[in-house]
Amino acid sequence: MSDQLRELPDQPSLRYLKLEAKRRLSAGEFATLHQAQLAIAREHGLSSWTALKARIEAVAPTSHALTQVRWVTSRFGTADTPEWTPPDEDELRRHFDDHYLGLLPPDWLSALLGTVARQLREDLADVRAEPLRLRARIADLRVEAATEPGPPYRLRTLRLYSLETKVDDPRVAAPAARASGAVPGEVSAVAADAFGELGLAGLIVAGDSGGGSVWVTARGWADLGQGEVLLPEHRFPVYSITKLVTAVVVLRLVADGRVRLDDPANAHLRTVRLADDAVTVRELLTHSGGVDNPGELFADRVPELVSVTGPVAACGGSRGTFAYGHGEYALLGQLIADVTGTGYVEAATRMVLEPLGMSDSWFPRTWPATAAVIGHRLTDEGLFEGVPAQVSAVPAVGGLWTTAADLVRFGLAWSSLLPGPLAREALRPQADRDGLGGQVGLGWMLMPPKDVAGHPGAGSGFSASLIIRPGRVGTGGGRTWVVLTNRQVAVEPLNERLVLPLT
Repeated sequence: MSDQLRELPDQPSLRYLKLEAKRRLSAGEFATLHQAQLAIAREHGLSSWTALKARIEAVAPTSHALTQVRWVTSRFGTADTPEWTPPDEDELRRHFDDHYLGLLPPDWLSALLGTVARQLREDLADVRAEPLRLRARIADLRVEAATEPGPPYRLRTLRLYSLETKVDDPRVAAPAARASGAVPGEVSAVAADAFGELGLAGLIVAGDSGGGSVWVTARGWADLGQGEVLLPEHRFPVYSITKLVTAVVVLRLVADGRVRLDDPANAHLRTVRLADDAVTVRELLTHSGGVDNPGELFADRVPELVSVTGPVAACGGSRGTFAYGHGEYALLGQLIADVTGTGYVEAATRMVLEPLGMSDSWFPRTWPATAAVIGHRLTDEGLFEGVPAQVSAVPAVGGLWTTAADLVRFGLAWSSLLPGPLAREALRPQADRDGLGGQVGLGWMLMPPKDVAGHPGAGSGFSASLIIRPGRVGTGGGRTWVVLTNRQVAVEPLNERLVLPLT
């Protein structure tokens, strides 16, 4: 260590000095990270690392986003203690703009921030602060924030989401991204960040540029064990997103006058019937029929539904109350088969996949042999391993395999298969699904304050999501986003950054 004092540059970077401390520790110059940080602080004429941090923060350009986030951490860091009192609406409006509090009302915001009080007591780390934007880490949470452009610089966006287990698999160094279509530059950047932050083996992000133009970007591996690079045209199982296809088939039967939404479902069921004769088709579509889940959700080969549910499907739930599950859609698949006189797969292919040009989508009865990705899970040691190759046991619930481009086509054009009033009814809130503004339509999961509709899909080794902006979607095109991964993780943070960017 030199005895000569070092001067801080005009725009000092704490992140750079942290990396220097880690580099010097790795080189064996110091026994502990604390010793390395203390030495760097003293080289700059300061008594401690804390003093060095304070000096850098004092001379750094003002970040209004950082100031507001520090208010959040100090105000809500004790929210899990008995003596804490929540801020009232006036106090919150001094720190969050009206648009943000329109998306997330004050009482909900306080409740949500209170759930992460323990993490908010930790120090911010890996801070990348600009005057109006912030990206940082606090404990095991990623923090992203942006303020309005002028005084009083209230927060217009604040996101907190969990960071995934660190990946230590030497095989996962990602190859160059492969793309199809004109991928927006900001999407490529978001996908690159998410690949590492979510701890993924492979990631596909897809969407549209208006006018029906579809783009796809793929990053990582389709099969890490075999070194097979992930391509835009690889097929994924999208599991519960299949329910949207099932819902559109049922709505086409409604449009044709063969089924009515408020008919008792048993009026149309033959092979498998419901234990409760009063459950309606609308209640099945909105997960409010109280139908029990099938006993088997995954299998090596798709069985007959009656072998999974029995001839009479139990209805042990509370009818009329939303409870997300798979039983309702298993019975809708049987209803489609009974009404059309064909199998569910044949009806869904003829009534949805073919009219929308989804030529790379289908319902395999066993695991596909070609152009299919392999699911992965992350071990406690941070290594990837493959998961058993099983398909959905109930095609109407989770049997669809598709490409990202085909799924975007569905998101853009599903409403073209229905009369306008019926398509609007599908996106009309039918029931509350949580205490945070979430509602359910006919198949679609809705968040009306954010003008967002969509559906997730997840199974062993895979996650998927399809999101549309209903206010911007019509038969002539709109906005649609698709995320596909071959590791089961929560992809909501990625969805937020794609659909509701910071600026």
